[in-house]
Amino acid sequence: MNPWMLRIVPVLVALLLIAGSAPAQDSRIADARREGKVVWHTTLALDAAERLAGRFEQTYPGIKVEVHRSGSERVLQRIMQELQAGIKNADVVNTSDTGHFVFLKRKGLLAKYTPAGADRLAPSFRDRDGFAWGWRAFPLVMPYNTKQVTAAEAPKTWKDLLDPKWKDKLVIAHPSYAGSVVTQIIALANLYGWDFWAQLAKNKPMLVQSIHDPARTVASGERAAGINGADYGFLYTERRKGSPIAAGYARDGVVLIFSPTAITSFAPHPNAARLFTDFIFTREMQQALAEAEGLYVAHTDVTYPSDRPKLSELKMLTVDPEEIEKRTEEVKKKFVELFGA
Repeated sequence: MNPWMLRIVPVLVALLLIAGSAPAQDSRIADARREGKVVWHTTLALDAAERLAGRFEQTYPGIKVEVHRSGSERVLQRIMQELQAGIKNADVVNTSDTGHFVFLKRKGLLAKYTPAGADRLAPSFRDRDGFAWGWRAFPLVMPYNTKQVTAAEAPKTWKDLLDPKWKDKLVIAHPSYAGSVVTQIIALANLYGWDFWAQLAKNKPMLVQSIHDPARTVASGERAAGINGADYGFLYTERRKGSPIAAGYARDGVVLIFSPTAITSFAPHPNAARLFTDFIFTREMQQALAEAEGLYVAHTDVTYPSDRPKLSELKMLTVDPEEIEKRTEEVKKKFVELFGA
């Protein structure tokens, strides 16, 4: 049994005891079991998503979690294509593009639901309308290969990436796949103007899809540094293992990505969806995400590993969800014009 499992087993036992303590909860679990499953569309790294799904299935036997993992833009695209085809399959939606939830709410495609224990969730993670709730957050950083780049040579600001010395040595994730890149592009365009991205394109970065791909590409040595890397999951755990990769936190502002979750208004398994939503917001599950994945989470009682910087210590760049929703297509079009794909 791996260390993550050893930490989580006592938590699961406690959750089972809690779940059996109230008749109302028993009734809801029975309703969810009759539905049999919850269909979860998520951008959480696949291995983490599967671990979490497994924990839920162990806690609530008889309710399967059907995990559909993809990039944020692909998640929304799939849901909308299914709806256009008359397929109502998605129960719970989690992406890292906050603009999606503005769009889905406006279309009437989200159900209002407040997770159990919502009073313990940080205000910055709450949706004032009660439809979508910030579930996790992560910084976008500049990963670099420590065998190719010394700490002194590593980029300290986003503008450092414009230096011609980085030509053909960088890698960037694509906004048509990874919604967090849309947020980053808007944040830095707001800070420095579109000229920043035009100048960066001259360094000919390698294009990849997922926000986790830059870190993988840098760790392999295929590129020396990344323009955007999600500082959780692969990048975080590889650093813990001692792999030759480090994370540069931009001094001119770290782009913080919020990743909300919501239940669809057309959910075919609404009871299972609500049970699952409560589960992923429990302190125990939020603590596991912080410890094992390096994520920042909504629950205020969670403690963080000593190797994680406090968000209060970092200069943060954030973008309003309304602005993201309005500018997403502009960003994708401009990116293709500048980077060629």
